[in-house]
Amino acid sequence: MSRRLLDLGGRHALVCGASSGIGRAAALAMASMGAELTVLARNRGRLDSLLKEMSAAGSPQVRALAVDLEEEESLAKAVDCLLTDHGPIHILINNSGGPPSGPLLAAEAGDFLKALRRHLFASHFLVRALLPGMQEQGYGRIINIISTSVKEPIPGLGVSNTVRGAMASWAKTLSKELPAGVTINNVLPGFTATERLESLKQQMASQREIEPEAVEQGWLSTVPEKRLGLPEELGAAVAFLASPAAAYIRGVSLPVDGGRLNSI
Repeated sequence: MSRRLLDLGGRHALVCGASSGIGRAAALAMASMGAELTVLARNRGRLDSLLKEMSAAGSPQVRALAVDLEEEESLAKAVDCLLTDHGPIHILINNSGGPPSGPLLAAEAGDFLKALRRHLFASHFLVRALLPGMQEQGYGRIINIISTSVKEPIPGLGVSNTVRGAMASWAKTLSKELPAGVTINNVLPGFTATERLESLKQQMASQREIEPEAVEQGWLSTVPEKRLGLPEELGAAVAFLASPAAAYIRGVSLPVDGGRLNSI
């Protein structure tokens, strides 16, 4: 493949949930491809550390936004200032930590609303805010980090399964409405070695009154690769979808799960 097709020089990416895990890995992967990066998360300290790493990886310009995706007014103000001061965004990575584990019947209405604000509502706002610049530039990539649960619900993640499914349907609908040159796709992580997965493992072990290692072994028994995924592997998939090489990929949900899914 031509290096030009994987070159993100001259492109500006906004990566949400970039302070750790898959968001962080995606930011570093795109930095290595020459993208200008703005990273967004609540933890300013972690973002500041990431700025140095992205510069070292090859990004020509880096900046951070310490914003909570659930606070729409603060998010709107930060994005408006970003666009005014630094021009259009070509690549949007919608990514955020998922809801706590638990059965669906135990969920209250507020649990759904909180998760929807962080995922669906924030993503929709960002797409609407950034789309005019993408369209003007003739280049747009919207990539949502969701979950394999959009194809096969994961036991014990009732609210997450519901909200992730809503995100996938939202993205598929948008794929038919967005203008030519602006694509939207989903990356579906399997069991990936992140802080989020470790937290879920501890929660599920406590709920089931078993050892955390037993929870992980149960997961791995369903994965043909027999290991957890690495954030860098997910980051590489995101970076590819953000590149010119993926221009004709639109409206897909790409599992990166070591073969866990049973569906085609």
